[in-house]
Parts: sequence; structure tokens; C-alpha cells
Amino acid sequence: MSKSKRRVIAALEAAGIETEIIELKEAKTAQMAADGVGCAVDQIAKSIIFRGETSGEAILFLTAGGNRVDDAKASAVAGEPLGKADAALIRAQTGFAIGGVAPVGHLNPIRAFLDPRLTEFAVIWAAAGTPHHVFALHPADLERLTGAQPADFTG
Repeated sequence: MSKSKRRVIAALEAAGIETEIIELKEAKTAQMAADGVGCAVDQIAKSIIFRGETSGEAILFLTAGGNRVDDAKASAVAGEPLGKADAALIRAQTGFAIGGVAPVGHLNPIRAFLDPRLTEFAVIWAAAGTPHHVFALHPADLERLTGAQPADFTG
């Protein structure tokens, strides 16, 4: 088992969340993940990371699978201009590789924002630290575990 997946499991267990980690054949897109678990695409919580151009830190935007992050809205929410986060910054901040960034189990704290669309479902799915693993949880648990602030950043 990968170190990344183990960190996700440990974070979920520490929070008292019982869930099963599902292995998918392919989950390169939110639609593929949704098809793999049999849910609506908006029930997939995508972890999108930007680089704060002022702070230099990674900033996490958890968005519904069918939504896109609007750069201008996201910058306004973050309170600083945003740029592309490269693989090295993402790995250093979260410990995850691009394509498998989980919302929990990060190596370092990360400022996070939550797409309110995700709160409209009883169950949502998120990456479990690899490009092929996902787990289910309640949106309120995602908000609690990540400390993500609900905000309008999609367009």
C-alpha cells in the first residue's frame, strides 16, 4: 500500500470516519471516477490546487466534479492573485502527486475552500491519495476535516 493512501486512511480513522477505499480501473477525470463508483459527476470532490502568488503557498479548492474553478473568483476568495501550482509545490505541501491529491492526510496544513455544490449531496467521493483510489464521506465531514471555508469560486 502506498504511503499516500496510508496517510489518508490514518486521517480518516483519526477523525472517526469509517469508510471503504475503492480502487478504480481509471479515474483520470471526475466523470471517470463518477462512472466507476456509480454516482453523479458533481458528487466527486476534485482537489484543485493553485499557488498563491503573494504567499507562495499552495491553496486547495475542493470543487464538485462538474464545476470549474473560475480564476478571478478564486483569487478574490483567496485574497491574492493565483497561479499554477507545479508538481514540486503540490508534493511539498500535500505529500501527494498530481492526479491523486486527497483532501485529507496532507503533510503540511493547507488553506482550503469548499464549493457549496458539494454540500447538496448525502454522500460525496474524493481521491484517496492515488489516481486510482477514492473514498466516500458526508460533505459536512469533508468541511470539518479540511477546515475548508465554503465560498463561491466556480464559473
